[in-house]
Amino acid sequence: MRVVAKIGTSSLTDKVGVIDRSMIASICRQIAELRRDGHEVVLVTSGAVSAGVSALGLTQRPTDMRTLQALAAAGQSRLMEVYNAEFASHSLVAAQVLLVPHDFVDRSQYLHARDTLERLLELGCIPVVNENDAIANDEIRFGDNDHIAALLSHLLKADILILLTDTDGLYTADPRSDAQATLITDVFEGDPLMSVDAGSSSSNRGSGGMASKLSAARIASWSGVRAVIAQAQIDSVLNKIVAGSIAGTSTIGTTFHGSDRHLSSRQLWVAFASEVRGRVVVDAGAALALRRQAVSLLPAGVVSAAGDFEVGDTVEVIDPDGGIIARGSSLMSMQQVQVSAGRRTADLDEHFPQLVIHRDGLVILPS
Repeated sequence: MRVVAKIGTSSLTDKVGVIDRSMIASICRQIAELRRDGHEVVLVTSGAVSAGVSALGLTQRPTDMRTLQALAAAGQSRLMEVYNAEFASHSLVAAQVLLVPHDFVDRSQYLHARDTLERLLELGCIPVVNENDAIANDEIRFGDNDHIAALLSHLLKADILILLTDTDGLYTADPRSDAQATLITDVFEGDPLMSVDAGSSSSNRGSGGMASKLSAARIASWSGVRAVIAQAQIDSVLNKIVAGSIAGTSTIGTTFHGSDRHLSSRQLWVAFASEVRGRVVVDAGAALALRRQAVSLLPAGVVSAAGDFEVGDTVEVIDPDGGIIARGSSLMSMQQVQVSAGRRTADLDEHFPQLVIHRDGLVILPS
């Protein structure tokens, strides 16, 4: 079984933000046990900024991006020192992999990242992945590792994505403020994943929260990957989740079952990894056709376009009420969409693009 496991800053650090070496030791021990059982594991870890805060003796975590990036640079090597030492105690080699959104947005980089990670697994390494916070642009960055972990689960065709956090899983409401909140053990295809109360991180040490984990679970589900959100402090949590997945049971945390609607690599990349460059507004008839059938978007159904996109860029398809219907890879530039909007294909010049978005490059999003 191929496993992508992610652990966040709130689970890796104590109340003052210092890296909890005992937690890293526990995670490395569990991964070593999974490896001995024949499983492949990719670990996505946060904690570089907190390690930097501790290394420089700061009393609190700064908020300005320039300082946070500097702290990430100071902390990343120290974080890896701990992972290297703990994995080495189990005769395993950790391999640092730092990613930025461009590695998923650019198709060639996307494939290159996959090839590198696949080779590391073939060599018996444990890839330890983090966002390259030290150089990531403030406007073009993930901001949390849940997103990266979900994209990696698709990239590597993982069998299961495990998101370790400081809560037991997904609740019907925020258990910190609602005594009636109950744990949701299973979420199946078609369930409204975002309809429950999902707030921000419960600590000030991390950047994610339940909302980002729900988003990550949706990405994994659409990849056909089983995803589990669980409490990092549970003894042997990784081993128990993997054993439960093999047995087809949900015993810990919240399990998001993989969808039968498997998107292609290109479609998932368009839906979740690529940068949106513009918007195409369609009329009511086109909106209905797109939602009901797997059809291409024709110029006749387009009302208007906005943005600065070219052929191949990702655009959002918007219904007359402003709702997002889909994302797709445009076969026209913004200017071409504007020129052809509302016109039948037969009325266009034979050398002019005949489709705005082909159905193979179009992903209908949940309403």
